[in-house]
Amino acid sequence: MGEANKKPSEANKKTSEANKKTSPRNKQSMPTAEATQTTLRQSILQHLLTLKIRLSEDELDSIVRDATQNNHTSWQLLERFLAVPAMSARERSYERRIRTAKFPTTATMESFDWSFNAATIPRGPLEELASGEFLARRDNIALVGKSGLGKSHLIQGIGRACCVLGVRVCYVTSATLLEDLTAAMGKKSLTLKIRYYASFDLLIIDEFGIDKLERREYPESASLLYKVIDARNGRRSTAFVTNVDFSDWSDYLGDPPLVMAMLDRVLDSTIVLRFEGKSYRQHRTEQKQAAAKQR
Repeated sequence: MGEANKKPSEANKKTSEANKKTSPRNKQSMPTAEATQTTLRQSILQHLLTLKIRLSEDELDSIVRDATQNNHTSWQLLERFLAVPAMSARERSYERRIRTAKFPTTATMESFDWSFNAATIPRGPLEELASGEFLARRDNIALVGKSGLGKSHLIQGIGRACCVLGVRVCYVTSATLLEDLTAAMGKKSLTLKIRYYASFDLLIIDEFGIDKLERREYPESASLLYKVIDARNGRRSTAFVTNVDFSDWSDYLGDPPLVMAMLDRVLDSTIVLRFEGKSYRQHRTEQKQAAAKQR
């Protein structure tokens, strides 16, 4: 009899608990879809902050809104989500490499006037260098020819194109390089400075042979250049821009035995492009003078 009375009581208790779970009052306390999305959004933003992923709130909202409106798959949403910060990171990395390279101008391959000396300066081989394939072979580059033909413009264009590919580039004139090395020698830090110039994937040495600065102002120029070239030889690519033919380097720098050893390394696996034609610099000067006379 006592057991019979207990069973209805337990049944009523279960019914009461079930009613509580399904009552309108308890339904209102359950999180809505909008509240859940807000919580997830804040959680995602916190994850981005923790992982140091640069994606703003507006960019996140735009990606989610676009994915919802266009019914993107999970893979499409994930790709878009990662593409925005990845592109930003690539741009920052490129800008950092450009700053490190220290190009003196904004010259690019696209801004070069290919029509001016079209018969003597072929476009194909230079654009091939801009592809960066020579770096994988550890080839060197030598642009040889008189001043005013656009060698500096083109080597900077090649260097910038290599920066886009993720290559660490250093641009320096011959005079600046020797000045830096000579100062380091005086401070007894030459080894560290050689290591610095040896670390870049591509070292561009421009204006070799301008006004004979190397020989006149830096008596140790041949030795210093040799140390840099030797440290890089067979490991990384070096580009030379010069108006001094290789056959004249011994007379130019002095110390023929050391220069011959240096040339053995410079010319080893070197792509040599010889420049001929009219001086673009002189042409522009003449144009300016003619325009001034017409005023």
